[in-house]
Amino acid sequence: MDTSKSGHWTSRIPTLDKLGVKEVGEIHESKVAKDWFQSFSSYVTACDVEGVISLFADDALWRDLLSLTWDMRTFDGSSKIRTFLKDRIPSAHIQGLKLKEFVRLQRPFPDLTWIVGMFEFETGPGICSGVFRLVPTAEGTWKAYTMFTLLESFKGFPEKIGIHRNPDALTGRQWKEKRERELAFEDSDPVVLIVGAGQSALQLAARLKFLDIPSLMIERDARIGDVWRNRYDALCLHFPVWNDHMPYIPFPPTWPLYTPSLKMADWMESYATTLELNIWTSSTVVEATQDANKKWNVRVQRKDGSERVFRVNHLVIATGLGDGTPSMPDIPNIEAFKGTVEPSALYKRASDYQGKKVIVIGAGNAGHDVASDLAKAGNDVTMFQRSSTFVMNLATGWKFVGGALYSEGGPPVELADRLTHSMPHLLLEGGMAQRTTQAIVDDQKEHLDKLTKSGFRINKGIKDAGLLLQLKEKSGGHYFDTGGSQLIIDGKIKLKNDSQIKAYYPEGLEVGDMRKSIRRICGDAVADEIPSLLGVNAEGELKWFLSLPRPGLWMMVGSLQLNRFYSKLLALEIQGIELKIIDSRYSLDSPI
Repeated sequence: MDTSKSGHWTSRIPTLDKLGVKEVGEIHESKVAKDWFQSFSSYVTACDVEGVISLFADDALWRDLLSLTWDMRTFDGSSKIRTFLKDRIPSAHIQGLKLKEFVRLQRPFPDLTWIVGMFEFETGPGICSGVFRLVPTAEGTWKAYTMFTLLESFKGFPEKIGIHRNPDALTGRQWKEKRERELAFEDSDPVVLIVGAGQSALQLAARLKFLDIPSLMIERDARIGDVWRNRYDALCLHFPVWNDHMPYIPFPPTWPLYTPSLKMADWMESYATTLELNIWTSSTVVEATQDANKKWNVRVQRKDGSERVFRVNHLVIATGLGDGTPSMPDIPNIEAFKGTVEPSALYKRASDYQGKKVIVIGAGNAGHDVASDLAKAGNDVTMFQRSSTFVMNLATGWKFVGGALYSEGGPPVELADRLTHSMPHLLLEGGMAQRTTQAIVDDQKEHLDKLTKSGFRINKGIKDAGLLLQLKEKSGGHYFDTGGSQLIIDGKIKLKNDSQIKAYYPEGLEVGDMRKSIRRICGDAVADEIPSLLGVNAEGELKWFLSLPRPGLWMMVGSLQLNRFYSKLLALEIQGIELKIIDSRYSLDSPI
């Protein structure tokens, strides 16, 4: 196994040995959680920072998403937590702390035991939730090792769902006329303009709609979902259905485990129609400039050539990792090659290559999908593997990744998301992900051994963390095995990885730059202000979901699961700004 990508990492898992605990004995988790939370509530209500700190381990982590910082922050260690609490608790007006019924004793690994509890609370303007994990100590007490606090909504401004749904009894004609006026924006501009109408944009637009914030998506394709229809026919979603639900309308229980691409395209179209989301298709954002009042003036061109300039408070880029333009690596003397050279984005089906020898450059998901499709159709296909790849069989490996949270009979997706995101990245990168990855590799050992003997180079991901950093830092370099590995083992996909194509220019080997769309739409001056958006910052927070240097400019990019969670946060940020509740942030760069 290739360990060249391992990198350095230090374990920070609070194992029993590290905590100095030899035996935990019988644990009454409900009583432990109740007693700890009662002390926590008393100290927080009294603004007793030292009292709160006494309930935390020295190397504890506190992750806050908008509830106490108006930002996305992770405070590492009691010293930073102390500073954060001293700065923020007095003005937060925390009240109504209540322990919820969800208390669980968990043993993620034989040497790791913690109690997970959930609670709710309020701040001056917000309704919030929290998740804590308690670990035993050598003294016999239990202390918090992770704390997660999350803004759920603003008081007096709930989502327009359930008891807050629209009570109007409109006739068919009234409803139709109302929708036509909404969609045309004849009398007003939207508050938010979203570039793109893929799943990222749709989820954000849905969140905004039910917070009463008018938005408009601008989509260059003719139909919603064409982003999936235009890709290769053999494509299906790589994560199972439990992980991929969208807000407000989950997939029905009849839905297949893995969603075919064309089925997903139709779902997106029906989702937009059912939720009455505003989208202009066959339209393009030509340019956007920000004026002295920090308004974005966005010029949009329609299919018929007509143009309109919208003046909006917020501009969201939701075009994916790049700008939607297929990119090609620069290969010397490529003009001398007499065959066809094209990016995988232009590949549709194996029948287009019948009788031809094909080489597929790349060994990630797309490379395997294309090569597998060609091999199954009887084509002579060779995969050129440029570097080692992390391989995980979806059918057998999902229990390690999704676990009990995203599975048949699992908890409601909102609860699963809170628990998932309550785990700080710094702890995941500090050993949790490595242990999970090793369990995946051990579980697949026989299959991976056969794959290695076939000449395929495998690794355990960046810092041995498997998917965690591959997805967050590269958005690639891995393969969710749906049968392609067996085709390599059986020799139906030939393999070449003992040499390198010379003189690729560096950009050709890297994932698309998320700033491309910003540069195309907003210009070089704006794009140059924005640092690289891939990966995480020093606190482990995903860079592309953080506020950008330009006010009112945002990104919404990522998987269905990520965007389901973060779309709500971005919608709340925009709502808070519009309500003039959020006027400053307690940020990593410049706490205010």
